[in-house]
Amino acid sequence: MFARKLKVERIDAAGEAHLCPIAQIDNFAMRNFTNDAVFDDTLPAGDGLLEAGFRVPLDRLTTAMDDWFRRKGYLKPEERLRVTELTRDATPTASVSQS
Repeated sequence: MFARKLKVERIDAAGEAHLCPIAQIDNFAMRNFTNDAVFDDTLPAGDGLLEAGFRVPLDRLTTAMDDWFRRKGYLKPEERLRVTELTRDATPTASVSQS
């Protein structure tokens, strides 16, 4: 079910990437377990790491996480969120960023 590994990063104003803390990812995941069934197939796995099933669309996940992180104050106006799908050898295969 959680066959995909995703990296979740906050990109600061200088363009530097920072792994999002697991507490922030977990906060998003727990909210969405009760409000949007498409994200039921997600599991926070560590700082900057989220496991997901194949039915979780990367672009929709990124948009929803960006919105939630901004409302919670985890992202500043000049920052953006980047969610990248990792291959088995941990190299990025696809990336979605919010501006």
